[in-house]
Amino acid sequence: MALDAVYHATTFEPTVDELSMLKRLEMGELVSMTEALKEHLSVRLLEWGMIGKTVDGKFTITDLGRQQIRRSTS
Repeated sequence: MALDAVYHATTFEPTVDELSMLKRLEMGELVSMTEALKEHLSVRLLEWGMIGKTVDGKFTITDLGRQQIRRSTS
């Protein structure tokens, strides 16, 4: 058994901070690595494919992230 394996629950339940970040990204805000570190951007958002990186290293929301916002607000 590999010790570096990452466990994923069967569903993703975002924290308030994660939802806030997804909403900011959905509104078109690009978040730099420096800002992400300062705001403790959750690595779970990357692991689950809710956010991605642009060519210049900024974080942006993915279609999965948009679906998560719709699901959380309904």
